[in-house]
Amino acid sequence: MNRELSEEVNNTSSDAALIEIVSEIVSAYVGNNPVPVADLPGLIEKVYHVVFELHGHESVDAKIDLKPAVSVKKSLNDDYLICLEDGKMFKSLKRHLRTRYDMTPEEYREKWGLPADYPMVAPNYAKQRSELAKRMGLGMPKK
Repeated sequence: MNRELSEEVNNTSSDAALIEIVSEIVSAYVGNNPVPVADLPGLIEKVYHVVFELHGHESVDAKIDLKPAVSVKKSLNDDYLICLEDGKMFKSLKRHLRTRYDMTPEEYREKWGLPADYPMVAPNYAKQRSELAKRMGLGMPKK
């Protein structure tokens, strides 16, 4: 971060000023780098977190009230899981979380306050994969 911007962050006392700084940073980044439209909210959020913390606030999480795309209860289905980040349906969430949000299952569970046993794979899909593996003889001792 350049010295002028750093001084501006440290001298800022209002949310409006923080938002202006974040918009300048994001605008400059987007103007020089290809960024898919769907990734903009995540980019803005990350930049805001950094600027907010540089401003001397203890935690961004206390300031931002997270709202999932769907309720946790509705996110679980036998045939698919719904991502709380974007509301999309998946048989397996792990790859989506890593590629789209650079997030591990543990980070996802922590962010949304989910229990450690919250599934990352739809139950029916896990059952299908298990049956397939058994038919192929995986996990069985060789004769």
